Amino acid sequence: MACSPMAFLTVFLAAAGSCLPVAAAGGPLPPAGTPLFFREGYTQLFGDSNLALHGDGKRVHISLDERTGAGFASQGAYLHGLFSARIKLPADHTAGVVVAFYVSIRPSMSNGDVYERTHDELDFEFLGNVRGREWRVQTNVYGNGSTAAGREERYGLWFDPTEDFHRYAILWSRDRIIFYVDETPIREVVRTESMGAQFPSKPMSLYATIWDGSSWATSGGRYKVDYKYAPYVAEFADLALRGCAVGRRACEEPGDAAAPPMSPAQRSAMEAFRARYMTYGYCYDRLRYPAPLPECSVGPEAAAFLPSGDARAALRRHGRRHRTRGGADSAL
Repeated sequence: MACSPMAFLTVFLAAAGSCLPVAAAGGPLPPAGTPLFFREGYTQLFGDSNLALHGDGKRVHISLDERTGAGFASQGAYLHGLFSARIKLPADHTAGVVVAFYVSIRPSMSNGDVYERTHDELDFEFLGNVRGREWRVQTNVYGNGSTAAGREERYGLWFDPTEDFHRYAILWSRDRIIFYVDETPIREVVRTESMGAQFPSKPMSLYATIWDGSSWATSGGRYKVDYKYAPYVAEFADLALRGCAVGRRACEEPGDAAAPPMSPAQRSAMEAFRARYMTYGYCYDRLRYPAPLPECSVGPEAAAFLPSGDARAALRRHGRRHRTRGGADSAL
């Protein structure tokens, strides 16, 4: 699991006084293959005219207004793979707006239709904020219907995700899951015996949605979507899928086999990112989990987190004195 105690604490102390962003020091992200035209690999889920194609179908805009949000999904399902896209988020006042980029199970937005009560899901959730505050990024890992233990983490970023496109990717293999932002790995979940069936292992498809999360997304629902700033438009480009497509006899694509371990440079880059930019970690949420989940390895670095799981340094940076919401909902 990504919660590595002493290494985390060492890097946390080293990074706390630094204003430098985490660069792509970890080495290149594995290639995701040739991006597909929208009609070659994806289908619209909902939102009618709130989904628009640009650049001959190479770019997709999905928007949220008072009438509806929008979303799309890959046409196929995959058992392991690398899923990536370059994404540009809505700007200005985005409280309550949720943009999700995730893998879950076909044929609907909820894999519960296929595996009732045992769905799997891996999420990037981008949680909007009030004007002048940065977007927050959340990752979730759900396995075998473990919605009560979503294993959420939240982070700030070293750039403004509304100014330009940045690449977000999920590498899912038999033995580990790695989330990337640009070239930097930000989280690793290693399959362990203690996780058992809660390590995602069912075929999943790629999804992207934008929707109204007013009830929880910003300060626990304190700030709602303000539709005078609508439409909120999320832009997607270079949508790429590379993995074991369900229905093929043989799967030899990256992600199907056991993933190679990170290089020392990649692991160092990940730990530096987590030390400086992680704002909430479920392994440190003693209110929600009085006994940490079995894969968590909690050491002295826990002193950097409040009992709610929120990072003390992040709260000081934002001048927040109240307890923020710990766990969060899934992409659905």
